[in-house]
Amino acid sequence: MTRRAMWLALALPAVAQSPFAWKDLGDGRLQLSERGKAALIYNYGAQLKPGAPEDRRRCCYIFPVYTPAGVSMLDDFPQDHWHHRGLFWAWPVVEVDGKRYDLWMNMTVKEREPTAPVTSASAREARLEAQSFWEVEGKPIVRENLRLRVMPTAGAAREFEVELAWEALAAPVTLRGSREASKSYGGFSARFAPREGTVLRADGETLSKDEDLTPRHWAELEGVYGGKKAVLRITPDSQDAGAPYQWCLRNYGFVGASFPGRTESVDGYTLQPGKPLTLRFRVRVSDLN
Repeated sequence: MTRRAMWLALALPAVAQSPFAWKDLGDGRLQLSERGKAALIYNYGAQLKPGAPEDRRRCCYIFPVYTPAGVSMLDDFPQDHWHHRGLFWAWPVVEVDGKRYDLWMNMTVKEREPTAPVTSASAREARLEAQSFWEVEGKPIVRENLRLRVMPTAGAAREFEVELAWEALAAPVTLRGSREASKSYGGFSARFAPREGTVLRADGETLSKDEDLTPRHWAELEGVYGGKKAVLRITPDSQDAGAPYQWCLRNYGFVGASFPGRTESVDGYTLQPGKPLTLRFRVRVSDLN
C-alpha cells in the first residue's frame, strides 16, 4: 500500500463518522442534515414567496430550523408580517451619509452574497461561513460575515452558535431599533410558525403578557406543533457589546434580542470603517414530548 493510499484509508473512517452533511438545494438554499434528517437551511440567495410583495425579497437568514424529532418551529413570509423570516438579523433604521434606509421591512437596504458560503462537517460539528454586503442605491455600505457552528444532537436537543460581524466600508453606518414608542425591535430575531399552547419565558420566568425594553439574559418560546411540543431558546453572549439586551417578546410568535436597544443613554450603534462589531448568539431547539 502506498503512503497516499494508507493516508486515505486512515482518513476515511474519520470522515464517515460525521453525522452531518451539507447539500445545496439550488435557488440559494443550503441544507444541513444530521444522520439523514434535515436540521436547518441557510438562505444565501434572495427568496420571495409567491404572493408576497416584491419589496420583501431578501436573503441571508436561516429557515427552516428543525428539532431533532423533525418539528419545524419557525415561519417565513407570514401574511401578518411579510418581512419576518425564520431566524434573522436586521434593523428598521440604517443611517448613512445623512439618509435613512430599512433592512427590516421595506428592504431599501439590499443584502447580497457575491459567492456561495463555505461549509464543512466533522464528527464534532458542522460549520458554515458566509460573507455578504449591504447595499443602498447600488453602493455597498457594510460587510457582513457569518459563522455558523452546529453541534450534534444531545438527548432531545440540538444547539448551534451564530457569530455575526459587521463593518462599515467607506463611511460610518448607524443602526437603530424601531422608532415606535416603547419599542426597540431590531437585532437578532426569530419568527415562529402557527402552533398551540404558547409559553413565553425569559430568565426562567414565565411571562403573562408581551414584553418590550426589559433586559434579559435569554428568552424562549414553547409551543405544540401538530401535536408535538418543542421549544427554541436564544441566548446572547454575555460578553457582547450592550449585553444583556432588551427584548421584543410576543405571544403571537416572536422572540427578538434588541440591539442596541433604547435607554436614556443609548439609542443607536454606529459602525465605523476598520472597526467591526461582532455579536454571538446560541440557539437551542428541543423536543419536549
